[in-house]
Amino acid sequence: MKSFEDGRLVVESAIRAGIGDSIAVDGVCLTVAQNDDGRLAFDVMAETQRRAKPFGPEVNLESALRAGDPLGGHYVQGHVDAMGTVRTVEPEGDGNRVWIDVSDDVLRYLVEKGSITVDGVSLTVAQLDDRGFAVALVQHTLAITTLDRLAAGDTVNLETDVLAKYVERLLPGLRSSQ
Repeated sequence: MKSFEDGRLVVESAIRAGIGDSIAVDGVCLTVAQNDDGRLAFDVMAETQRRAKPFGPEVNLESALRAGDPLGGHYVQGHVDAMGTVRTVEPEGDGNRVWIDVSDDVLRYLVEKGSITVDGVSLTVAQLDDRGFAVALVQHTLAITTLDRLAAGDTVNLETDVLAKYVERLLPGLRSSQ
């Protein structure tokens, strides 16, 4: 991150983006308001600032999927559902196992081997308990994201699986029609 003042976030990036393009910044879908030769500026609304953790000195960036591009991961929108707190970070093989504590409002959408987005990085849920979930971070993920800097007590942005939210919303209607 280059700067964040008065709701204007500026980051330096090699991502090719035009004004109006969507870029996820630490999992927050933002619209490019200005592009000055690799310095991307975004206007961050008060709603976003209430729902997401503050932007740090380094952020994860991901451009939106374009129609026709291969989907090489999980389906995510860049909408922060909640924040979680890193419980532990432990070495595991060549990577790390990270446990994150979450509210029941988040936990209800998680299943083992399902998806969760942590600071904009789409991951697979490796394990669940009554306080949260674990993800297994491989070396590649640690090398190209900010997740290698996670420590116990850190706050992270979370996005749960949108399909689980739709299923939950539709289930009462399905039950009443049977």
